[in-house]
Amino acid sequence: MKSLIASAALALSVLASPVMAQVVDVSNVNQDLIATKDDKKYTIATVVKVDGIAWFDRMRDGVDQFKADTGHDVWMIGPSQADAAAQVQIIENLIAQGVDAITVVPFSVEALEPVLKKARERGIVVISHEASNLQNTDFDLEAFDNKAYGAELMKHLGESMGGQGKYVATVGSLTSKSQMEWIDGGVEYQKEHFPDMEMVGDRLETYDDAGQDYTKLKEAMTAYPDITGILGAPMPTSAGAGRLIAEGGLKDKVFFAGTGLPSVAGEYLANGDIQYIQFWDPAVAGYAMNMLAIAALEGKKDEIKAGLNLGLGGYEDLQSPEADKANLLYGQGWVGVTAENMDQYDF
Repeated sequence: MKSLIASAALALSVLASPVMAQVVDVSNVNQDLIATKDDKKYTIATVVKVDGIAWFDRMRDGVDQFKADTGHDVWMIGPSQADAAAQVQIIENLIAQGVDAITVVPFSVEALEPVLKKARERGIVVISHEASNLQNTDFDLEAFDNKAYGAELMKHLGESMGGQGKYVATVGSLTSKSQMEWIDGGVEYQKEHFPDMEMVGDRLETYDDAGQDYTKLKEAMTAYPDITGILGAPMPTSAGAGRLIAEGGLKDKVFFAGTGLPSVAGEYLANGDIQYIQFWDPAVAGYAMNMLAIAALEGKKDEIKAGLNLGLGGYEDLQSPEADKANLLYGQGWVGVTAENMDQYDF
């Protein structure tokens, strides 16, 4: 167990520290939810799919801010490449260390079920994200309804394609339930609203790597030369697709809509190589997961339910749409970005 903050006075000095940039707006945060008895401090590790990419760099900002704001011993860790076995080993190590809680963004839900079951049996609280089908979790927090998110992506892709033509879809992993549901929602929307469009080939598994996106999309377009659309679930596809379209002179011939960040896809948006990216702020998600972890550790699980207001943007009215899974909670946290409004987002 890592050393704890010795006093409430020191915690307050951390809270007031100007060193940590405030990337998450916490002006309305639900302080009652995360208040601890006797100023107790917890150890919480956030385990992500892969460390060192822009998406999870941003999530680390939120985790670091939570540490600065509250004084809890929290940190983020992940494998250097998207690898389920590596995530399992990291969690095994955290169990051995005796952390109080683990917040996790699984690369493979199925691969993590046994080790997260072990964690919970040891009394470790587990909070998950992008894992709506995970069983061994105290609470799974999603930024939004997954199918609605995918439908919004398809709405923009279909409009760019003029409602006709062939498209291909990418996912980070075929075992990533959330990303698979995004594509499901997109395909359902396409069939209802753009019947003259058609998805070709299988969903491309790109392992959250822009290089893999570029290569696999190039192969798909060789196999299906009449592809005119790309629907991207993982964030790096925005860069891989943008590069492919730019290098291939395919601007205004092949269109893109998918998850992305301005820092990753901004040049392609500005140049018109891709048309639309959508995202939720991973910094806020990281902060929110740690809030739920503290609440669960403090015996406030009964408060974590539909209607809960975390006081964070997009998480003011959590919903639990599946009656048989009350520990699955959704926010309303996505943002849509085009070349016209990208300058409003600096990450």
